[in-house]
Amino acid sequence: MSLIANIIRPEVRDLAAYHVPESAGFVKLDAMENPYTLSVELQQELAERLSQVALNRYPVPSYIALKTAIKRQLGVPDDYAVVLGNGSDELIAMVSVACARPGAKVMAAVPGFVMYAMSARLAGMEFVGVPLKSDLTLDTPAMLAVVAEHRPAIIYLAYPNNPTGTLFDIADIEQILQAVGDTGVVIVDEAYQPFSPVSFMPRLAEFDNLLVMRTVSKLGLAGIRLGYMSGSKALLDEFEKVRPPYNINVLTEAAALFMLEHVDVLDAQAANLREQRCLLSSALAKLPGVLVFPSSANFLLIRVPHAEQVFAKLLKQKILVKNVGKMHALLENCLRITVSTPKENALFLNALSASL
Repeated sequence: MSLIANIIRPEVRDLAAYHVPESAGFVKLDAMENPYTLSVELQQELAERLSQVALNRYPVPSYIALKTAIKRQLGVPDDYAVVLGNGSDELIAMVSVACARPGAKVMAAVPGFVMYAMSARLAGMEFVGVPLKSDLTLDTPAMLAVVAEHRPAIIYLAYPNNPTGTLFDIADIEQILQAVGDTGVVIVDEAYQPFSPVSFMPRLAEFDNLLVMRTVSKLGLAGIRLGYMSGSKALLDEFEKVRPPYNINVLTEAAALFMLEHVDVLDAQAANLREQRCLLSSALAKLPGVLVFPSSANFLLIRVPHAEQVFAKLLKQKILVKNVGKMHALLENCLRITVSTPKENALFLNALSASL
């Protein structure tokens, strides 16, 4: 046998690495990034702040200042703590490691964020995907049936969902939380919360098995890689045990603290993107053969005839969107488009019109 076969777990060998395409020179509408940069004045202030960071020292491991700022500025209830991750990806990995008892399972609606399944498999857990209904809403009876049969240790509910943009019904999520009880933890992933009208963060006290996970990436800080999660102290204490020491570096910490002092700037950008989402959705719906799905995120999912050909034509015009058609049967002929600036949205609309 080869060295790889001898030392690498079979489930790891069977996985494909998370692929990020090259995007230099493209109008980049594939990764749900905030397209807006900071003003020159804020850039200069941030540069000054970062220049004072002690790069020769480890971070203060408690991250008290950063956690306090997150709670104050981002709506975490006063009597709840937070766990920090190097992006929400690391938080997902931490939960998987902590919950990977023999036979433990992870459940999520599919299509959904690919890291739920990948992280489960890397931790040696079985992933159970429950398909959405044809209108891309939650199939609650099917979810409840899986809960009853498999008693998953971890249930992910992306709110709103990626890659569909769907905002699942509140009553459906409440049903799942109640059905799971003390047999599992339900993680409501609010990565796109800045673009959504509702949140489960204020409701943490109602459910002992509820965790709310977020990231600052979609808010406009994707480059600093910072995620945070809140829930009961008993749960967070366990997840802190598997958090790598010093997992948030000093530059990320300093940049996040600075931007949380100017969160009004990021909130204004999010409001602008919500407005652009409405305009882009209306414009897309007027194009022949284009179906636009409702979205509460900073992207739109559309179905077009011959999506593979349309995607290839967009690439030739230097427009990069996400071709999600092969992710799941429900996404056949679907493309996911990040909502961007009026200029970039117009470039995309013109290119798409020419490609249909």
